[in-house]
Amino acid sequence: MPFSCSPYNNNLCGRFTPIKLMADDCRRGACYSPYANSWYNPCASSCGKINPCATPCADPCGYPYGYSYGYPYGSNYSHNYGYNYGYPYGYNCGYNYGYPYANRCVNPCTTTPYVKSCVNPCLDTCVNPCVNPCATPCSTYSYRDYESRQVVTRECIDDCTTKRVCATDEALLRVSKVDLLSCRTGPNRMEHRTHFFHEEKLIVRRGQCFNMWVDLCRPFNPSCDKLHLELKLGHIPSIRDGTYVIVPIVEEFKKDCWGARIVERCQNRLKLCVNSLPSSCVGRYQLSVVTHCSAGRFCLPHVPENDIYMLFNPWCKEDCVYLHEETERAEYVLNDIGKIYYGTKHQIGCKSWNFGQFEEGILPACFYVLEKSCAPCSGWGNPINISRVVSDMVIAKKDCGVLMGNWSNCYTDGIAPTSWCGSSAILRQFYKCGGVPVRYGQSLAFAGVTNTMLRCLGIPTRPVSNFCSAHDTDMCLTSDVYLDEKFQLIDHMNANPIWNYHVWNEAWMTRPDLPTGFGGWQAIDSTPQLTHQGFFRCGPTSVAAIRSGQTFLKHDVPFLFAEVNNDKVYWQRKCDGTFGVVHVEKDVVGHCISTKAIGSDQRLDITNLYKHPCGSEDRCTALETALRHGCRRINYPLPCAEDVVCEVNLKGDGPCVGRDAVVCINLRNKCNQPRSVTLYSHAAAMYYTGVRRTYLKRDQTCIELKPSECKPLEWTLSYDEYKEHLVDHAPLMLNLFGHVAQTKQILATQYNFRLRTPDLVLAPACDAVVGQEVAVKVTFQNPLSCVLRNAAFRFVGLGLPHPRIINYGDIAGHATVSLTEKFIPMCHGPQKLLASFDCPQLTQVHGFTNMVVKQH
Repeated sequence: MPFSCSPYNNNLCGRFTPIKLMADDCRRGACYSPYANSWYNPCASSCGKINPCATPCADPCGYPYGYSYGYPYGSNYSHNYGYNYGYPYGYNCGYNYGYPYANRCVNPCTTTPYVKSCVNPCLDTCVNPCVNPCATPCSTYSYRDYESRQVVTRECIDDCTTKRVCATDEALLRVSKVDLLSCRTGPNRMEHRTHFFHEEKLIVRRGQCFNMWVDLCRPFNPSCDKLHLELKLGHIPSIRDGTYVIVPIVEEFKKDCWGARIVERCQNRLKLCVNSLPSSCVGRYQLSVVTHCSAGRFCLPHVPENDIYMLFNPWCKEDCVYLHEETERAEYVLNDIGKIYYGTKHQIGCKSWNFGQFEEGILPACFYVLEKSCAPCSGWGNPINISRVVSDMVIAKKDCGVLMGNWSNCYTDGIAPTSWCGSSAILRQFYKCGGVPVRYGQSLAFAGVTNTMLRCLGIPTRPVSNFCSAHDTDMCLTSDVYLDEKFQLIDHMNANPIWNYHVWNEAWMTRPDLPTGFGGWQAIDSTPQLTHQGFFRCGPTSVAAIRSGQTFLKHDVPFLFAEVNNDKVYWQRKCDGTFGVVHVEKDVVGHCISTKAIGSDQRLDITNLYKHPCGSEDRCTALETALRHGCRRINYPLPCAEDVVCEVNLKGDGPCVGRDAVVCINLRNKCNQPRSVTLYSHAAAMYYTGVRRTYLKRDQTCIELKPSECKPLEWTLSYDEYKEHLVDHAPLMLNLFGHVAQTKQILATQYNFRLRTPDLVLAPACDAVVGQEVAVKVTFQNPLSCVLRNAAFRFVGLGLPHPRIINYGDIAGHATVSLTEKFIPMCHGPQKLLASFDCPQLTQVHGFTNMVVKQH
């Protein structure tokens, strides 16, 4: 707002002429200067004795409306006359800053001064200021409120204490373009090991420098020009929380500060080397470039093309996810295909899984999952927080989460959990559908998605399978089985069965929140059965804490400790209705804990990382430590000596689906007296979670054992007895209960096994070359005598952007089918093509082939 004689008589600093605020229309033409007394006649040579009414094209001051030096019309951000924010009188994209007329050569005494004005601020704009320069063109003063007058007064102070500069259109240091050098094959992506990602974005790892070009409107002058970067994360960025980052230009990088160095200048271009903190929040940052110079401040507004993805950095020693060995980093961060193990401890199967963490759309999908969690992004710099959010979000609860769990064997409104052979399709669908949970998954798929997300974010991660996995709910280190007087299971009391297997993940990180020695591998379970602080999540739990029994440490150590340390206690109801312990099986859980070996497809047994050898002194110490800190285990006395032992095993690799199942039972008499045993057997079709679906067969047998005799028995379940009752994974359970006549000893054991399904056989017809079709023959034989309805094949890997699904139709009983599919590999080097087969009658059928793709 222009100045005129003011009724306010406060002479600022004793040196300023009293002023008063006048209406907006009091702006003059080119003759006006905010530095001359406003009652002087502007037509009588206020700048160089030139009358602008006589010579309207003359420039009395070079440019009287220079805006940055005490610009009287207000701040760039808070007033109507600042640039780029709705300035009503001039072009608002970087030119004619503060100049209210579009054409300085127009005679302001004969031409209306405003070119484009939606609202006329004056009552009479036709008053000629050159006739009566002291008169106001407005009939009344347009006084503003007190705060506005104060702002103008401060601006006037700046005018009188700042050197007057006659600005030009090029004075403001504008940023015209930013080049983030985000090419996949460029130095940024290669040095940060992010060239595997298919996104054409700048993807960097924290604690490591990256380069970028900034294009300016004129050469950069370090003596009077200033420039900095602004990075914003989340909806409400905060400098305190590290989600609003100011990156200044520095001469040398400092250890605990963001900074940018000018490493190259080329005319109007600057090449910056930007250094981030190794503790920075990961996420998608919005980039702005801000400049300051004598002509004012310029901010290059954010555009999505300039977003920067920041990831954890296991190559940086200062990062809390740092891994020492390059082979470990290659396996647990960069490997996009792995193995996940399932089955039983006697029949361990493995499934190849396409993690696909570098595929197009997966990185944005992972950050979308974090955003959907509503967890504050201020905690995204801590892998502990990230892993807890992922554990909570992977399994869907109440329509919130990535993948919905289903163990019912009914999947008509979704995809069967055993059909998945990769994570990328699950995450893409969740992202594309706006956060609608994908149907359906089980622990193997949950672990696969968790592994994909954490590896994508840069956290070293691996899936881990625990065979015979207890699911304790009360910190009691026993799993209880209840029988009635006739050796029948009491179903409603057997509420916490032991799972045949369970899959969780391990993530590598330091644990500054725990005592020394508890960093390293941390267990994360995305299929938790209990809520922690109201959330279905588990971990990160220090594996070292589990091994040593430190159940008082966070997070969820008692739960994980019970999953791998548990006894099975058999109770039988007596005639008076009470129960007594009749048998105890020691160390029945936590067997064959498995993950993929580094650099190969072999299974690595890591049970020793979770517990000491059975019977060792360290094992006893760990158990005592857990009991001292809240876990409960009662040593129950047995009613009599156990001199008869019942053992069960399989022949070879076990029975195949579609054939009779044969199990070997061995009864061994350890004493020197004969024993008479009555044995009850119950066969049941099970879910792999230990829940019974239905009984299939019941038998009762009487056996006479001589002193020290070992008698083998062969137990058979025919195909006709189980063919209508199989569910996912085809698991079965043989329950054996009995009693010894002479001693009243009770025999009790439960043996889990599965019917093996056939593999898909994949055979490439020729060598694979990048960009060229390669034919792959797929062969499958129906092991069942019944017709397989609505059979479908699913393929992932080998450069496929999306899973390829082939709806084959019906397959006759015992028929062999072959189909040939063509694929075009997109990357050279070792590759895998994965395939799965699914139909309502037969699940858990899959296969893969290794291929070495050559360069064209």
